[in-house]
Amino acid sequence: VQLQASGGGLVQPGGCLRLSCAASGRTFSRISIAWFRQAPGKKREFVAGVSWTGGSFYYADSVKGRFTISRDNAKNTVYLQMNSLKLEDTAVYYCAADHYGTDLKKYDYWGQGTQVTVSS
Repeated sequence: VQLQASGGGLVQPGGCLRLSCAASGRTFSRISIAWFRQAPGKKREFVAGVSWTGGSFYYADSVKGRFTISRDNAKNTVYLQMNSLKLEDTAVYYCAADHYGTDLKKYDYWGQGTQVTVSS
């Protein structure tokens, strides 16, 4: 599976961004996808995930109510809508594939990452 993350950028606190993760190489509709992030000097952490059916979603407590993950199987793409962004959301965001859970060690496929910077 090849993953291509995009959509990052510079945004002010309280602003919004939408990240995209485009997948290729396998039947996308059978792949669970998740987003992780890594801030400078910190470990990579789970952000949000969606099951391959699209019927199950789960989020880190730090983003619940602000971020929404969704998928469009017709476009082989998973999205992460990020609203009410905070300074602490600044990180490189990665999409990962083929596992349903929060343990990054169980993900075999990773995108290249996209930088999100929240700053006034």
